[in-house]
Amino acid sequence: MSVRARSAAPGLRARLRDAFDGMVVVRVLLLVLAGLFLGGIIHIAIVLGVPGQVPESAYARVAAFGPDGVFNRLPDVEAGAEPLPMLDPMMLHAACRYDLNEGPLKIEAALPPPFWSFALFDAGGRAIYSLNDRTSGAGGRLEVLVITTEQLSVLRENPPEGLEDLIVIETDATHGYALLRAFDGEPLLRERIETAMAQATCRGL
Repeated sequence: MSVRARSAAPGLRARLRDAFDGMVVVRVLLLVLAGLFLGGIIHIAIVLGVPGQVPESAYARVAAFGPDGVFNRLPDVEAGAEPLPMLDPMMLHAACRYDLNEGPLKIEAALPPPFWSFALFDAGGRAIYSLNDRTSGAGGRLEVLVITTEQLSVLRENPPEGLEDLIVIETDATHGYALLRAFDGEPLLRERIETAMAQATCRGL
């Protein structure tokens, strides 16, 4: 091999090495871009799929059982088919959605023994207030006024008759629902409970 040929060989190897290194860089860049593209597609799919996976709120589910401003009997609690979360299968339930933007809400009910309870929830499902027949101090009679702070200030200027006899629940959560629960012990008692829940009221003051 001539001196000229030997001197040309290192240069050729250098060019081949540079070309190979360039191909590696291009392949790495292509892999990175492909990964970013695939990650973007997965992210978009997850974002679009989230609304369908988020459980419907209890407040929204109550609307399926009847109109607002009325106590609507909920279906009996069965495993895997609860009308609302955390309900007791030994109880009968009725729920009423409300909107305090339309004014204060007065709730009245007369539920039979041996046990009943009442609870108020905001639109997010958080409990605002609760009581039962043992803590109400009125036996089976329930009389509640749900009202915002601003509405209560106005009401005190000209209080309606019997205001002092009501359980006043002051809240700034304008949307929510009331829940009545009564122990379902026997067929005859069930009939009395269903009648009492049908007669319960949940309406503007």
